[in-house]
Amino acid sequence: MDVKKLSFQVVNMLQEIFLFLVATVSIISGFDPDQEMLDVPDEETRARDYLQYLDTEFSKWATKTSLAEWEYASNITDENLKNKLAVSVEAAKFSKMQWMETIKYPWTTYKDPDIRRQFKKHSVLGTAALDADKYQKLDELVSEMSSIYSKAKICDFKNPNKCDLSLEPELVEILRTSRDPEELKHVWVEWRKVSGEQARGMFEHYVALSNEAATLNSSADPADSTLDYESPDFREQLTRLWSQIEPLYLQIHAYVRRKLREAYGESIVSQRGPIPAHLLGNMWSQTWNNILDISMPYPEKEAVDVTPQMVKQGYTPLKMFKLAEEFFTSLNLSAMPDMFWERSILEKPEGRELVCHASAWDFYDGKDFRIKQCTRINMDDLFTAHHEMGHIQYFLQYKHQPIAYKEGANP
Repeated sequence: MDVKKLSFQVVNMLQEIFLFLVATVSIISGFDPDQEMLDVPDEETRARDYLQYLDTEFSKWATKTSLAEWEYASNITDENLKNKLAVSVEAAKFSKMQWMETIKYPWTTYKDPDIRRQFKKHSVLGTAALDADKYQKLDELVSEMSSIYSKAKICDFKNPNKCDLSLEPELVEILRTSRDPEELKHVWVEWRKVSGEQARGMFEHYVALSNEAATLNSSADPADSTLDYESPDFREQLTRLWSQIEPLYLQIHAYVRRKLREAYGESIVSQRGPIPAHLLGNMWSQTWNNILDISMPYPEKEAVDVTPQMVKQGYTPLKMFKLAEEFFTSLNLSAMPDMFWERSILEKPEGRELVCHASAWDFYDGKDFRIKQCTRINMDDLFTAHHEMGHIQYFLQYKHQPIAYKEGANP
């Protein structure tokens, strides 16, 4: 007899006996092995369900913390600060609890790139990695520094008895329009005395806690979180881009320095030294458009400034934002929802301190989006209105995305 044929027959017989036994047990117990296999979700399905849970819960907490932060930023009071800190601490506790659950998932082995990407984002705890007391201290430091920044006031250079000049709108306007180097220096120095100097110790403590949080997140540098653009050579890209633009920047710097020296004299602006920061028309020297009357390459060409026309035509902050909305809808983008117009702060309210620095807000419920801006009637703030509404456009376009993908879209 063929041994191979006999072996095959024996194996066949054993398989038939096994299937008969399985069928008998299934009939007696009601067990359906095929159905049971269908009912058991695979690992990635469970992971996807977990991400859905995270999205729902984190969205609730994001809404709650954003509302508390808005209340404080739009009305700086001890009561609002206390509520903001309390909500933030509770949100951090939830984040840490969910993080401990998240890292149990073997997400790096998943085939679905979207699941891997969301898990990667959720697996970084951030400052919530600190213990409860240190996290609360970090939050308090940020709030205190924000309060100092927002409440800082200085005395008028021309009227030393008038000591109620805030960063916005008064100091910003002086830096934009004054051409008196002593007045500009006064504004630049005095504001830093009542803001930066007051917050210096707090900032040093903040840096120490941020470094500790970075270490707990297995990072040597807190800047890593701000440079996380999912590109392994992002720092190298920045270095390469800077090397490409540096020659042009040096030429522009030298040109503007020469124009300022011609305007103010060599005793104030040297031929080879740095440009005095207070002469550049901006508290942080980050934009130089406010000194175009000095630096315009072709002074015989009239600079474009629509501010006089805005004033003449009776523009209001609301009208400026309506114009910005018209621009975006002309591109077939979204109009602002009714709630935006009802809840935004578009001009500085009387009788309370607030963070006047323009900002756009997403409240993570798919409905509530706001801007807070102490708008002045000038071209610069018209640009800012368009800029902030640009953020809102992003919020509107990805409101249906998971919360892991609702971070700022500005690379």
